[in-house]
Amino acid sequence: DELAKEKADLTRTLKSKARLTTLMKTEIAHLAEVHGDDRRTVLVEREAAKAIAEADLVSSDPVTVILSERGWARAAKGHEVDLSKLSYRSGDAYLASAIGRSNQSAVFIDSTGRAYSLPAHALPSARSQGEPLAGHFNAADGASFPAVLLGSAEDRWVVASSAGYGFIVKLEDLYSRNKAGKAALRVPKGATVVPASVVPEDGVYIAAVSSDGRLLVFSLDELPQLAKGKGNKIISLPSAGEVSLVAVCVVEEGQGVRVISGQRHMTVKAADLDYYWSARGRRGTALPRGWRKIDGLVPA
Repeated sequence: DELAKEKADLTRTLKSKARLTTLMKTEIAHLAEVHGDDRRTVLVEREAAKAIAEADLVSSDPVTVILSERGWARAAKGHEVDLSKLSYRSGDAYLASAIGRSNQSAVFIDSTGRAYSLPAHALPSARSQGEPLAGHFNAADGASFPAVLLGSAEDRWVVASSAGYGFIVKLEDLYSRNKAGKAALRVPKGATVVPASVVPEDGVYIAAVSSDGRLLVFSLDELPQLAKGKGNKIISLPSAGEVSLVAVCVVEEGQGVRVISGQRHMTVKAADLDYYWSARGRRGTALPRGWRKIDGLVPA
């Protein structure tokens, strides 16, 4: 009789949703009274989860990005790298370099004036001879990579074409996630891009040198800051097109410049820069005899 009574009671409960709900509530309340205590975790509303950027996981180490004449790039640890000891593929040689951090993006500008970005940590070690940038980007047929830039997004650089025009640009304005890059420097027909020069915090002068050995020094304030475009005339060149702008560099107060011609180099001291001083867009003053074929210009 007792089992029959229990069976009938269970059957009624199983057939009734209301009775089942009441039973569960009663049992949960009893268990909470016997075994419950104060809540040990706090319920807090947070922002939606976001994917972690790859750059956030990369250590911030000093690196030097090296670019070769044929567009091969690599990264060396540290900023005190002896570039003269690096080896290159047959027919290739050093072209330019830039220092920064491993978690920053390196910017490469091709000869048509398009800018491309690549994480510095993604570049091969300087122990190797690097990788061709053409394998990372969809550059135009026949385009080369004459300029490399690296640093913080707020850093300013001088970019210029061999036609003698250029401007100051923030590095972040050159970043691009597109393999086809983005238009940055408008390069006149028949011209190319010259190596870029970083603007140091205490930079005050711009030095520009033409392929026929004329040096022009003018105030940094005379060159505008743009996001893209052709820029303003840096140095005046003969209309025949046989002479080109070879290099630009930004120098600080008290600094000189080193003029490079093949394996030779000549230092123009800070006190002697006044001789080459003029307004932006002028022809510049001829360097001493024997320095009529110039390949580069760097701060000294």
